[in-house]
Amino acid sequence: MGSPADAEQRGDVREAAARLHAEGVRTLALTWVDNAGITRAKAIPAERLAHAVRYGVGMSPVFDVFTSEDAITESAHLGGPAGDLRLFPDLERITVLAAQPGWAWAPADRYDQDGTPHPACQRQFARAMADRATAAGLDLRMGFETEWVVTRAPQGHDPAEDDAYEPLDYPCAGPAYGMTRIVELSDYLRDVTEALSVQGIEVHQVHPEYAPGQFEVSCAPGDPVRAADDAVLVRETVRAVSARHHLRASFAPAVVAGAVGNGCHLHFSLNRAGASLHRAPDAPWGLAPDAVAFLAGTLGALPALLAVGCPSPASYLRLQPSHWAGVYQCWGVENREAALRLIPGAPDDPDGGSAEIKTFDGAANPYLVVGSVIAAGLHGIETGARLPAPETEDPGTLGVRERARRGIVRLPGTLTEATDRFEKSGPLHEAMGKVLHGAVLAVRRAEESRFADVDAEELAAATRWRW
Repeated sequence: MGSPADAEQRGDVREAAARLHAEGVRTLALTWVDNAGITRAKAIPAERLAHAVRYGVGMSPVFDVFTSEDAITESAHLGGPAGDLRLFPDLERITVLAAQPGWAWAPADRYDQDGTPHPACQRQFARAMADRATAAGLDLRMGFETEWVVTRAPQGHDPAEDDAYEPLDYPCAGPAYGMTRIVELSDYLRDVTEALSVQGIEVHQVHPEYAPGQFEVSCAPGDPVRAADDAVLVRETVRAVSARHHLRASFAPAVVAGAVGNGCHLHFSLNRAGASLHRAPDAPWGLAPDAVAFLAGTLGALPALLAVGCPSPASYLRLQPSHWAGVYQCWGVENREAALRLIPGAPDDPDGGSAEIKTFDGAANPYLVVGSVIAAGLHGIETGARLPAPETEDPGTLGVRERARRGIVRLPGTLTEATDRFEKSGPLHEAMGKVLHGAVLAVRRAEESRFADVDAEELAAATRWRW
């Protein structure tokens, strides 16, 4: 079987292989992210790169119906032991890993054996939606804020007993957002930022967060597929640096039940013909009409989008009012309690202005996230969606009648409710196609069933180290 890579990419493989050899790389990890948000991988010797680009690397399509605990469910189109796919590394994204000597990484696209794109390939779904936006004349820039909690790894602990030790041993005891935490872990945070920089990731900020042992890194935006790739690379780099410091990182939405969890907020901005749609003179909120419609489409789809961006039952332990998680379906200018936050940016910055979805977390597949948000936003443009009045207060402090008067509703409070909304979402079903949509739906239903009778503490413990 021939590779779907074009002749130019095949011609570049010699240059890529020579660079890997010169930098001492012996092994290349090829990754994809499954529908439960787990980064899966196959590794090849670096000298096999040319063969992988030409013929791909075999893998089973059953991974599309893996759950976060590695159980296997099935959908109408996927499941069972039969069949095979091919992983093709993206040569342009091959990255020598700073915290894993001798290793490099590349995201992979998945194809059927006849060379056609696998209909459940999440990365190609993200690319298809980005192309759809480009065809509509939009230039989208996206980026993720990644939060994680770092703990000391117990000496000689058995991973099978991950649920057993509590409380967690945090290596920094300083106050939330405090300089004390940076002082206590200055070598660690320096190594995180240096590793990301060496790997071509531009870090905008790294800082302590609210929960014990919690940090956040914000990186430069890029095109949607690159943003999703970067989210994977950032997470695995943090994980690798943590291990080298004898620490352990968790990106789970709820590390400890009842505490502030880890978000993975999505930022995005829109441009057309080189001009920012967040800088429209004299327009309300500075938003051009297409930006208003895109944001309105996203806001309207949020109940269904939660099944994509908050894909675990544990996600709903994090989604609590007045915790800056955006649990009410509203938007606001610089309102950190609104699910959709508009960020005007500096008035003299022509590239400034963006929006942030605050509900999403680290259990989400970033390719599904960017593709689904684009699909919802474009549907908003196609239907002429309009934004309601912006919310200036914390909706959680308002009475039920006042929220009703303002048209503010609570977003789904369980994965079951969010999945029900996802199942009925025509725009998301159309964008994903029946195979990918069905696989996502099957995994969500399996996660619901698995944790249906588990209390909050058990749920947090069971999912703490899955992401």
